[in-house]
Amino acid sequence: MPADLDALMHAAVGGVGGSDRPGQQQMARAVDQAARDGSHLLVQAGTGTGKSLAYLVPAIRHAVETGQPAIVATATLALQAQIVDRDLPRIADALAPELGRRPTYGLVKGRRNYLCLHKIEGGYPDDEDSLLDVGEVDRAAGRIGEEVVRLREWAQETDSGERDELVPGVSERAWRQVSVSAEECLGSKCPMVQECFVERSRAAAKDVDVVVTNHSFMAIDSFEGRQMLPEHDLLVVDEAHELVDRVTSTITDEVTGGMIATAARRCGRMADASTMREAGEMLQELLGGVQEGRLLGIPDNLALALTRVRDAARSVQSELKPASPADNDASRQVARAAIDEIFDNCDRILEGRELDVVWVSQDQRRGAILRVAPMSVAMLLREKVFGDRTVIMTSATLELGGSFDSVAGTLGLRGDGGPKWTGLDVGSPFDYPRQAIAYVASQLPPPGRDGMSTQAMDEIETLVRAAGGRTLGLFSSTRAARAAAEEMRTRFGDEIPVLCQGDDQIRTLVGQFAADPRTCLFGTLTLWQGVDVPGPSCQLVIIDRIPFPRPDDPLASARSQEIARRGGNGFMSVSATHAALRLAQGAGRLVRNHDDRGVVAFLDTRMITARYAGFLQKSLPPFWPTTDRALVLKALRRLDETAADRSAPIDAEQVEQASVEAAETAADVVHDAPAELAPQPDRQVETVAAEPEPEPEPEPAAIAAASSPPAPASAVDTEGVAPPAGGWSPEDDEELRDGADLGLAPEELAEHLDRPLEEVRNRLVQLRIG
Repeated sequence: MPADLDALMHAAVGGVGGSDRPGQQQMARAVDQAARDGSHLLVQAGTGTGKSLAYLVPAIRHAVETGQPAIVATATLALQAQIVDRDLPRIADALAPELGRRPTYGLVKGRRNYLCLHKIEGGYPDDEDSLLDVGEVDRAAGRIGEEVVRLREWAQETDSGERDELVPGVSERAWRQVSVSAEECLGSKCPMVQECFVERSRAAAKDVDVVVTNHSFMAIDSFEGRQMLPEHDLLVVDEAHELVDRVTSTITDEVTGGMIATAARRCGRMADASTMREAGEMLQELLGGVQEGRLLGIPDNLALALTRVRDAARSVQSELKPASPADNDASRQVARAAIDEIFDNCDRILEGRELDVVWVSQDQRRGAILRVAPMSVAMLLREKVFGDRTVIMTSATLELGGSFDSVAGTLGLRGDGGPKWTGLDVGSPFDYPRQAIAYVASQLPPPGRDGMSTQAMDEIETLVRAAGGRTLGLFSSTRAARAAAEEMRTRFGDEIPVLCQGDDQIRTLVGQFAADPRTCLFGTLTLWQGVDVPGPSCQLVIIDRIPFPRPDDPLASARSQEIARRGGNGFMSVSATHAALRLAQGAGRLVRNHDDRGVVAFLDTRMITARYAGFLQKSLPPFWPTTDRALVLKALRRLDETAADRSAPIDAEQVEQASVEAAETAADVVHDAPAELAPQPDRQVETVAAEPEPEPEPEPAAIAAASSPPAPASAVDTEGVAPPAGGWSPEDDEELRDGADLGLAPEELAEHLDRPLEEVRNRLVQLRIG
């Protein structure tokens, strides 16, 4: 029998060079108990808790006891690499004496992440956009050709065939020349199946204690029953706040004229695809005339075109069917995979499944795209993921508005027939009220639909100058990020460098930002979640506006309307929950270790005036709140004066393992500042509970949020600025105009604004809108 959990945790913490952390110990015990009881657990573990170790140690213990591997699924490649390359090797070494053997682990990815030896040996036809088709006019052909040559040379020396092992990497276009999808793979009929990198990695994973994979791969394995992962009874989902979006993306399908033309071309002389090609051209022409947005029903002409494509694809499928398994060579398999995708996607759209949402989007490169996705994946997750194993969901942001209910609803854990689960918040070792200030620029006008106001640009300049650079700007749109970056470059000149997402690869930009404290980095969604820059390089985080989904977002609006139709609060369940999650992730970029100090500045006054402000505030780390601009500028200047410049990139490993003892002696900018900067216990954001809404009847579990989250609290900021008491605020009017400009009906606007329909109609008349 293995040693008890406390002994294992003590050994592991020592092995990674860390120190005991109460939240980490609490989480480890909860994970261990859930694994023993077979119950589901949602764990919120703030930055600095060391949650990876807190679930890996009990997972290893469980695997050794039961003889079955534990599966760990993450959202990002960065976390996978951290777990496999850094955490598990050291934990395994530390636990070996306690367990009597060294725990084992492996990494499993989708087939596209590995070299296909059969394709490298010429067993597959060239892709339609391969070097043979690029032509001399494509200036990139030379570079891609060099990449393919390097890939072929690397194939002779690699032991894993994993794309991430290749440094520097290659373009997606080059990688496609040496890899195949699961549908294109010949499987056991492949002449090189014994040497296959994928098969070898999956065979090795069956005999290890911990298998690391990603959300999408785990979901496909669960939904389709492919058994690509070994049999297991414990699943840990890290970065669990991303799971619903990742799963939704995995099972979103699309149809384009280009896809149909490519599929027809791949058939070559094996089948007559001319009818399908012609039907595809007609479909593309029709799609080009359809307005972007959700389709509440498939127009007759579009349905006819889809039917013709589907029926023609069915005919091609029959022609491509091999006379015997031996006749199914690589060319035929690639063609069959392409045709099957066309048939299945057209058929799904025409079927009109109850929870499917269909919409049209326009892409500059690909043209019109017809997409279909599920309104909710809650029931799918409930049945396929939570069905017959213990599941641990963990993230730094699972508790929104002070409750796990919102996230639990999207995961299928709430509502009739839902499985039992427990929510646990183990907190964070950081002293948020002393380490960071949450500042709302209450003097600014509400965010407008025509871009950032001059006042907002002035505020950014003033804040950045006070901070001496050191600023991460998080914007709700690419347009806003670029506009702010260009404006600040004009204002700062060479004094303060301003980087913007899109200037270079994210990794390069973040490295430059971390290396030079005077630098600013502006960007959108990737930066809201993917930046980890502790230290004086990031002492100011600016958030331009509350990151609601667009009112015309097909999935968000469909979910909101369906929840409202069934008696729930669609705005709070969808839009406010989405915004709260993004805000928590964005604000969390500021404090990454015990020494970090700084300010999160919100340029959106709705953070303190809107009806839902209390819900958003409760979703943030408990920073010290204020609207006192002078105080904030003074704090930023003090931070700039006392910060030690860092000329080398951040050592993330040292940051992650920083000891609690060292933190206790760290300088505290607010505590050590003059008295007027020190937080006063009575200067907290006061929340006034709103009248609770009547509890709606339980909604069908198929809806993403089984019921609305708790009614939001209104807020009164530190200066006593109360939210509008009745009537319409400028923010409400701005949202009303935005929605009307997007073509939303009064009923949709009423739902989005959470106001009576008649009141919305009256306000539209008063403002002469529509």
